[in-house]
Order: sequence, then structure tokens, then C-alpha cells
Amino acid sequence: MRSTILTHSVLRQRVVAPEHLGILLILLPALAAAQTNPYGSDPQAREAGRGVFRIYCAPCHGIRAQGGRAPDLTLGRYASGAGDADLFRVISGGVPGTEMQGYDANLSSDNIWRLVSYLRSVTAPPNAAPAGDAAAGEKLFWGKGRCGQCHRVGERVSRVGPNLTGVGRARSLAHLRESVVAPNADLTPGFATITVVTRDGKKIVGVARAIDNFSAQLIDLAENFHSFLRSEATIQRESRSLMPDDYAKVFTAAELDDLVAYLSSLRATGGSQ
Repeated sequence: MRSTILTHSVLRQRVVAPEHLGILLILLPALAAAQTNPYGSDPQAREAGRGVFRIYCAPCHGIRAQGGRAPDLTLGRYASGAGDADLFRVISGGVPGTEMQGYDANLSSDNIWRLVSYLRSVTAPPNAAPAGDAAAGEKLFWGKGRCGQCHRVGERVSRVGPNLTGVGRARSLAHLRESVVAPNADLTPGFATITVVTRDGKKIVGVARAIDNFSAQLIDLAENFHSFLRSEATIQRESRSLMPDDYAKVFTAAELDDLVAYLSSLRATGGSQ
């Protein structure tokens, strides 16, 4: 399938014998057509692509394609001119050296094009400049918000929540704000909350580090590790974040702008969740 997605740049890199030039000129229109999404912006194709995305892509890129442990697909190269054929090729063939695998063995060509239609529908213009003050937001992050008690930023490390060292590269301003005021709306994969109640009634709430049919390991807010067998405790996985959900009341609107500006400024490598 990937052999049919042949770009003009590849053709230019090949030496074409004179006797084959006529055949190539005949084939070029077909090759160009092969790079065109047959569904375009068809609403039904977009909706079908949304379903494909939620099954195959959302675990890494977030339910809204705005980033999780993998980048925000509504920004960056996807919003700044990558062709449909480029998206098709990345989805079908993957990205070598990264966790992005190819899906040509799992998805038909039609479903990959539907997925491309959906991604086109969620791309947005590049971020405008943040409205807040990043320096003020940094003080709120480490002070009033106590965010650093759970999140790592650079060399300042906590093991409870996602690493925010590069979150500004991976999430849009709107997604950053939603992550602060509505942390349960789009949970980051790998940071499930679990509650354990031991036989003697002790209750421990934390982030799951490993959980299966026989045992569970978690880290609590004090960064203490715990391990339990299911035979010795009740273990419940919860669809919520350990992050407080009242920051919309804790911070003023101006403070939220400042905090989002600070988060948007975190663009170093080493963390993008």
C-alpha cells in the first residue's frame, strides 16, 4: 500500500531512462490522484474517522487529539501544511525510532483516509500568544497551586503526576487550561487512580504503577510506594485524576491566564505529557 503513495520528491531522486519517460508522464496523474484523500471533508467519513481515532490513537494522543503521552495532533506540522498523503504515510508506516507504529496491517486504506479526514477537522491555527504572565504563573505553579508536589519540571522531580517538562510543545493553550480546571475530562494514559482498602480497613489512594488480576502497585501523594495482593485487599480502579478539580475556584481568571502561560512556556525535551 505504501508503494502507491509515491511523492514527487521521491521521483526526482530517481534516474529515469529516456525510454521510460513517456510511461512516467502517463503515470504521474494517477500517482497524484493516489495522494488525494477520496473522502475530503465528507461529514460521514469524518465521523467514521473519529471512531477509528478513539480506538487506535486516543490512548496516546488523547480523546480530543490534543495530546497525552504523545503530541497534540491539532497543532504543529499537521496544522502548518503537511499534505494528506504525508498523514496517510505516517499513519500507515509509522515513525521510525518512536512509539508511533504503522497501522497498515490493522487498518484498511479507506479507514486510514477517513482518519486523515478526522485529523483535518480538528487541526487549528497556531497558538496565539498566551494572555498571561509566565513568570507570575511559575510562582503560582510552585506556590499557591502546589503543582510541583506531583509534577516533574526539568530537574525538579515528583513521581506522582505526568512529567510537564515539555507540555507546552504537546498541548494547545485551550487544552492546557482544560487540564487545569477539568482534570477528569481527558485523563493522561498511565496515570489511573486506584483506591485500596486493606482487610483492617486502611484506605490508600494513589496512582497505579502496575495492576493486574493478582496484585496492584501504586504511589500515593506522599510518593510512598505500596504493593498489595488482591487476596489481601479490595482494589478499585477509578476514572478520575488525583489532581484537585477546583482550580477554577482556587485561581482567579487572571491567575489561570498566568498559569497557562507558564505551562505553555515549558518546551524542553524530556517530557511531553
